[in-house]
This record gives sequence, C-alpha cells and structure tokens, in this order.
Amino acid sequence: MPTHPINPIEVFARLPLFAALQPGQRERLAEHTREQRVSRGETLFRRGDMANGFYVVIFGQIKLVIDSPQGDEKVVEIVNQRQSFGEAVMFLNRPYPVSAVSLNDTLLLHVPKSALDTSLAEDPTFARAMLAGLSARLHALVKDVESYSIRSTTQRVIGYLLQQCPDDADGEVTVELPTSKLIVASRLSITPETLSRIFGKLQHDNLIRVQGRSVIIPNVKALQDFVD
Repeated sequence: MPTHPINPIEVFARLPLFAALQPGQRERLAEHTREQRVSRGETLFRRGDMANGFYVVIFGQIKLVIDSPQGDEKVVEIVNQRQSFGEAVMFLNRPYPVSAVSLNDTLLLHVPKSALDTSLAEDPTFARAMLAGLSARLHALVKDVESYSIRSTTQRVIGYLLQQCPDDADGEVTVELPTSKLIVASRLSITPETLSRIFGKLQHDNLIRVQGRSVIIPNVKALQDFVD
C-alpha cells in the first residue's frame, strides 16, 4: 500500500459519481476529504451504524456483506480500486444496511456528509451533477439485479468473467479473480460447488482455463457468443 499522500481531486475526476462536477466543485470537496487505512479483515462499519459519509477505494478491496441469523454471510458487493460505496444510504440519513469488511490492506478516501450537504445547499449545479452520477449508478445496479434474476447460473459466471475483461479485449485474455472463489460465489448468489462445476464445464468446452485465481479466456468473442 502506498505511503505517499493521495490527491483527492485527481481521484474525483476519474470517479463516475463526480464525472459531471466542475474542477472547483471537486476542489471544495477535497478540502474535507481524509485518508483512512484499514487492515485485512478489519470491519470499516457494521450494519446498523449511521452513515456519516461515503468512501472511495484507492488500493485494496472491501466486501459489503449481510450476516444471517444462522451465521452465514452473503456478499452483496465487492468494491475494488477507484470505486465508491455508501453514497445512497448517506443521502437517506439511514443506517448502513450492510457491513463493510476489508479483504486486504486497503486505503480509502472518506468524504464526509457535511461537506456534501454544504455543497448541495450552496451550489444548485452541484446537485444536478450529483444526480447524474447517482442515476448512472442506479442504472448499473438495476442491470446487476436483472442479470442475477433472469440469467442462469452459467450465464452469471460468464457475465462476471467478461466484466473483468478490458473493454477492448480481443483474443486471449487472462482474468485475475479479485478475491477468493468462495467470495465470488457468494457475490453471484451461487454455492462454491456450483461455481467449481461451471468452471469445470467451461474448461471442458475449451472456453476457459483455470489456474488458481487466474482464469485464461482463449477467445473472448467465443465466451460472449456462448452467453448470447
């Protein structure tokens, strides 16, 4: 994990939530933004804690989870580098509906709710820009729910692998699973055994090769055609 200070303005410029903001608006937010480091396995916040801001992952990974009364854990989302989380519940003034746990040593930026409230109250254009960012995030979440609701388990796994590929991927691509297969399976709402079975079938069909956390896709187009 880097030890040098992070420039929040540069981070915000690459963040979809703040893509529509003007440079001066990002600068005002950056003045109140603080770095926060969490160690592997550390809980950042628990379900039921009040949201006092939102977070951006600089390095590392955060899993958002819900624990069942039986002690099982459902992974709702895996937040990777240059992704944000906690925005919507912060604006609702409600407790977090999930817990956030670091999957490895992680560096975050914390943007306090008070800074956003001030910008929203003083600058109407800021509100419109934020609405654009939140709408884009909502659209992505709807597509995510749709894919898990109507797709088969095999389609979910293939869709997840394709999401990890570069946008311009062509030919052979190696995908590094961002976390363990157990957590990936929970994220896809399938059992680890089902994930292993699907990987085995896709390997049998020469669509992928699995080497630990590395998944080699010999032909991205062929894997895409298998889903369609």
